[in-house]
Formats: sequence, structure tokens, C-alpha cells
Amino acid sequence: MSKQKLSLQEQLLKSGLVSSAQAKSAKSDKRKQTEQQRKNNVTVVDEAKELVQKTQAEKAERDRELNQLIKQQEEQKQLIAQVKQLIELNKQPKDADGLAYHFNDNNKVKTLYVSETMRGQIISGKLAVVKLGESYEVVSSEVAKKIRLRDAASVIVDNGQITSLDNKDDPYAGFQIPDDLMW
Repeated sequence: MSKQKLSLQEQLLKSGLVSSAQAKSAKSDKRKQTEQQRKNNVTVVDEAKELVQKTQAEKAERDRELNQLIKQQEEQKQLIAQVKQLIELNKQPKDADGLAYHFNDNNKVKTLYVSETMRGQIISGKLAVVKLGESYEVVSSEVAKKIRLRDAASVIVDNGQITSLDNKDDPYAGFQIPDDLMW
């Protein structure tokens, strides 16, 4: 006994659920519908496929945005690491018994104790004060320029950046600042 696989239409006819006239009309309706679609070049819109494609496109866009954000965070971490390395490799030794050099950081006056020659070099612009975490370090002006390119907020005092001040309207321009003036 070999069992033949019957189509759904044949199974319904055999069980008596539909008549042969109903089966013929369903078959002709289906044939007419496909013929009309082919003639009019109408494509059947599959909403499920469109929904899947839309969902995939949205997911791809979210993934791109997330990857861009992760990439920016990684670049920021690399810049911070570069700044830290530049400061660590080029910091000048501090002098705890030296002169106090006062500077402004976020509207707060901070003090750094340095030797007299270092203080003079900071004032003249040969050295600069940079921030490393919560501490302050003294580095050369060239290193401060490199640090500024990576993170401008890390450079606190760089008098080498100040070129000639062209204040023609300054009434005190002709007066010298005393060398012994310390605040």
C-alpha cells in the first residue's frame, strides 16, 4: 500500500467538505488573480517582508550610531592617555621649599611651590603649568603646546602663548612692573 499525497483540495473533496463546483471556482479565481497580476505588472506587497526590512534598517542605524559613540569614547581615552604620558615624561621637579607661584584654575587661586628660576621661566613663558588629575605639574612650553592640541583644558598657565600685547589704549603701558612684586 503506497499512500499518495493528496493536495488540500483533493483531501477536502474526498472528505466531502467541499463540492467539485466550489473547488473548480476557487481554482479558476486563483488562476484569474495571478493572470491579472501578471498582466498589470502588479507586485504583491508583502507587509511582513517590509516590516522585517524596516526593522533591520533601524537596527543597522542604531548599531552604526552605537559604534560611532564607542569609537569617540575610545579616541577620548587615547587622548587622555597621551596627555598623561606627555606630562609624566616631561614634568619638571618641584621645590617644596621654593617660592610660591600663584595661578588661577576655575576661578580658584592655586599655589605651586617652585624654584626661583622656574618661577621666572613660567612668567617668561618658557615653562607652563598643566593639570594632571587633581595635581599640577610644570612642563616646557613646547610640551604644553602638544598637550593643548590634545586637551586644551589641561593647560592652566602658558605665558608663552601670549605674544605681544598691543594695548595702545593702555594708560599704564609706559610703566615698568617692579621685579620684586609678588602677590
